[in-house]
Amino acid sequence: MRFPVPRPAQIVRILIDYRPALRARTGAGFWIAGLVEALATLDAPHSPRVTIFSSSWKDRLGSVAPSGVAAMDRRVPGRLLNWLWHRREWPPIEQFTGEPFDVVHSPSPLLIPSRTAARLVTIHDLDFLDHPERSVREIRRDYADLARAHARRADAVVVSSETTADEVIRRLNVAPQRLTVCPVGAPPWSPRPPSSTGRHILFVGTLGARKNVGGLITAYTALRAGRKDAPPLVLAGEPGPDPIPELEAQGEDGVIRRLDYVQPTELRKLYESAVMLVLPSFDEGFGIPVLEAMTVGVPVVVSNRGSLPEVVGEAGVIVDPEDTHALAAAMANLLDDHERYARLVKAGVAQATRFRWARSATALLGAYHEAYKRRRGEAPDADRS
Repeated sequence: MRFPVPRPAQIVRILIDYRPALRARTGAGFWIAGLVEALATLDAPHSPRVTIFSSSWKDRLGSVAPSGVAAMDRRVPGRLLNWLWHRREWPPIEQFTGEPFDVVHSPSPLLIPSRTAARLVTIHDLDFLDHPERSVREIRRDYADLARAHARRADAVVVSSETTADEVIRRLNVAPQRLTVCPVGAPPWSPRPPSSTGRHILFVGTLGARKNVGGLITAYTALRAGRKDAPPLVLAGEPGPDPIPELEAQGEDGVIRRLDYVQPTELRKLYESAVMLVLPSFDEGFGIPVLEAMTVGVPVVVSNRGSLPEVVGEAGVIVDPEDTHALAAAMANLLDDHERYARLVKAGVAQATRFRWARSATALLGAYHEAYKRRRGEAPDADRS
């Protein structure tokens, strides 16, 4: 279903928890950083004051804070604060800020305690309900137990895809009028020249079970068994919380090359030198690498799970992630069918233009206003438990 974009209106003080963006920006950190930067440059009447908040014992906010926003950096261990907020709902955020805010936005499914502010949560996917074993310890401990109640108590819920919005409505019993979809925006990259030829098959993402890295390695091994000239496979991403036996069993022949987290300045070059991107995840709240690849004109092979079909549209090859034979065949087809390859390049570049940070920031500003009205009793709220 489609979700209307709320109309932005006047609110004054917004506080956003920026902690996911402190270190390597993947997933939620990438999303919240992009939205904050877009909010700071949004040409909107009565633009509110945006403040980003961080708490960490080691990492300081000053080095990563975008221009155009205020910053509050507190030297408090993040895990300790999360435990207090999640399990004790204390202390209120005002105890750290020393001033009130109209809106407080959590980048996770769990609320930030506040005395007076309208509160929003963010839900990118519900994998933590279905497969908690694929998550880090804190998520396993808190999210499955608390997310449903927090989503219903929140003044608004922000998601990054319509697929996730539908899931939140169906499984968490959140009313549609309290949901706002704010997708990831495409990077400001130009497509590579049509004559460009890639040197490797690329995967970008956390190297974990959820991303189906094991299935990708199995499919690639089958591909290479049938054609020794297949490009090498490059796996770019940090290790996940769970071991991947297929990855650990790989030798040092250079056919499968493993990189760690790739800095944004180098990531574009990695895409531009790729034959294709393959993201066969078992679940995705969005699929940022897919959008990045399409932007530079790299065809994509993705799974039919989560939000990936929504993001790709008609511009990619979609397969069952559990069918490694189909995945291998999809990669082989893109290597052989040059006409189809060219069509997907063109379609992907066009599809990527649909995703803009400014559009998502406008929708988010509208969600803040609706949450503020709901908090003040100026909007109907019959669904609140």
